Amino acid sequence: MRTTERAAGRDIALLFSTRILRLFSYGFLSVVLVLYLKEAGLPEAAIGLLFSMTLAGDALISLFISTRADRIGRRRMLVAGSCLVVLAGIVFASTGDFTLLLLAAVVGVISPSGNEVGPFLPIEQAALSQLVDGGSRTAVFAWYNLAGSFATALGALAGGGLAQVLLAGGMAPLAGYRAIVVTYALLGIALGALFTLLSPSVEAPKAETPADKPSGKQIAPFLGLRESKGILLKISALFSLDAFAGGFVVQTFIAYWFHLRFALEPAALGGIFFGANILAGLSALSAASIARRIGLVNTMVFTHLPSNVLLVLVPLMPTLPLAIAVLLLRYSISQMDVPTRQSWTMAVVEPDERAAAAGVTGMARSAGASISPSIAGILMGIPALAGLPFLLAGGLKIVYDLALWRSFKATEGGKEHR
Repeated sequence: MRTTERAAGRDIALLFSTRILRLFSYGFLSVVLVLYLKEAGLPEAAIGLLFSMTLAGDALISLFISTRADRIGRRRMLVAGSCLVVLAGIVFASTGDFTLLLLAAVVGVISPSGNEVGPFLPIEQAALSQLVDGGSRTAVFAWYNLAGSFATALGALAGGGLAQVLLAGGMAPLAGYRAIVVTYALLGIALGALFTLLSPSVEAPKAETPADKPSGKQIAPFLGLRESKGILLKISALFSLDAFAGGFVVQTFIAYWFHLRFALEPAALGGIFFGANILAGLSALSAASIARRIGLVNTMVFTHLPSNVLLVLVPLMPTLPLAIAVLLLRYSISQMDVPTRQSWTMAVVEPDERAAAAGVTGMARSAGASISPSIAGILMGIPALAGLPFLLAGGLKIVYDLALWRSFKATEGGKEHR
């Protein structure tokens, strides 16, 4: 028993480590990604389209990999995802040709938002869910998200700082920003190496056979789902709306907006998003204790609503200090819904369907988020409309919150600790 507990503890530590390294690399790249593509000669509309295709490709890749991970092997699929990170980094660093960048964006894994993309999160969530008991799941996911937010914060600070140092040292902007992209590819290699160290304990449990079912009937799987497909499709539709709204304000676009509006340099941008992501991580940590008092769904909704009101206010602030203050206040409560959402999703599906369920909901989020950056890119290219993406994002997210609460307010409890 002690050996099993030690093995589980080691796998949990590795999954936290891969989360930290991955989110560090996403934050590292996100602060300068638009600046790099602008230096490479791409206009804002083309950058927005590129980001849309990036997220669309991530959605398809994530769906393909995560819905097969429980059958083919979770560790194999995680290593395959790491190879796609390396591929995207190499191509983005090697060329400014839009067609090649578009192909790499669709096939590879790169994060314009600084947040989680690709097949990693669904598979890691499923693995963590079977390594911990149901009563601890929300707390573990809270720490898992805290670790990711801190890593994104450090990555943003490091990426912005390194770019500023290289530019101050006389390096041309294009070459300086390219160095950040090359480092992103190298971090992808390290990520794949960590995944190879996971034990077989992270693999999916054996699915029940028809004879194990009380009814003796086998339900045909849909994207790796059987009993859970009905509720998952409804959840996925709502999550897609939330992600569509969030795609208007991916982190790299927010950074670019601050650069346009207040002429901020990369180091200053890195500092802002260091603080923002630290606050986001701390907000996720408090989610578990709130959920114990008011429930998972209520926590998701009642903490998300005020953060979206604050998002609407950011572009309305007349000065840089006020804009930063509202943005940081928004981040301080923005992530309380994330671990609760993840825990709730894992609770309402069967244990052997968790990777597929997380993959389907993740795909829905990526698909929703893939549409809006192309619109935001066009708006960012028109000075008078550059703040409109914030208003669209906040308004649509409020609609999502109200729809989620209306649909699932009666589902608290029951399977929460399964």
